[in-house]
Amino acid sequence: MSVEIERAEAVTWIRVQMARHGITPADLLAAGCFGPRPRQRSAVATPARYASANGQTWDGEGAMPDWLQRAVNAGQSADFFRQF
Repeated sequence: MSVEIERAEAVTWIRVQMARHGITPADLLAAGCFGPRPRQRSAVATPARYASANGQTWDGEGAMPDWLQRAVNAGQSADFFRQF
């Protein structure tokens, strides 16, 4: 059986169970079945808050980039790379 067919059958089964028990997508959302939605990036570019001598930049949002994490792990303060 192909993955697409198995997936379609699983979705059908879930829909039947939801209908049988009167569950709506809003009920699932309220119950915490879905993680938080990722933040939408704005169309306006965020200025770089951190920069390396090699021109690598980071706006300070999301996970710390590898280049900055390596520097911090080596003992350098992240504030050293902060742009004012």
